[in-house]
Amino acid sequence: MGDLRVDVADAVATLTLDRADALNSLTIPLKVELLATFRRLARDREVRAIVLTGAGRAFCAGQDLRERLEPGATPLATELRERYNPLILAMRTIEKPIVGAINGVAAGAGASLAFACDIRIAAEGASFLLAFGRIGLVPDSGATWFLPRLVGPAKAAELALTGESLSAADAERLGLVAKVVPAATLLEEARALAGRLASGAPRAIALTKRALNRSWDTTLEESLEYEAYLQGIVGATDDHREGLAAFVEKRPPRFSGE
Repeated sequence: MGDLRVDVADAVATLTLDRADALNSLTIPLKVELLATFRRLARDREVRAIVLTGAGRAFCAGQDLRERLEPGATPLATELRERYNPLILAMRTIEKPIVGAINGVAAGAGASLAFACDIRIAAEGASFLLAFGRIGLVPDSGATWFLPRLVGPAKAAELALTGESLSAADAERLGLVAKVVPAATLLEEARALAGRLASGAPRAIALTKRALNRSWDTTLEESLEYEAYLQGIVGATDDHREGLAAFVEKRPPRFSGE
């Protein structure tokens, strides 16, 4: 692989942005590779959960601004529509849980990548920063959609308009991250969480993620009906039967994904 490391073990794929010398900033090749990887993992039945993290001291510093200064650089709107937007949508529509292991600063579109994960665990020194205003831009890659839903409209407005940094501790207090851990144990904790998710019933987890995504834009009545519809699907699976049998027999279930 190029600037993305992919390691698979025990049904968990760990994706590591690997441009540590450039704070894992996003280039066209890295975005293309990342999107292709998510699409491939979506079809890989051996992978049941994903960890996304960064090499070195940053999670992701966002767009590589040196690339934007190159002659003939793609217009920003086109870059978003062709590369960033498909990537964020791939992360939200892949029916496998993504654990963000936020090892350092997540800035700009790097913060958006973190927001697009299903669950986030942060190292003690990590932070989130919507630095778009510092270069005369607006937050993108889903930041204006995710952040109000994750931390509330008032805090989202403060972070987006002022460009102030949000520490890992404050992110935990706001519910943006599930927990904060020492940097030395971050990847271990993230993989352990992903491992627990990977041991669950794949179809049920996939449809739970689908229902959570859908719930942000539906009424309670619509969500209730959608839950009933999904239960009709998973209630007929082998995994549901296995779960019931394991409960009665007082043993761990062995889910097959069927």
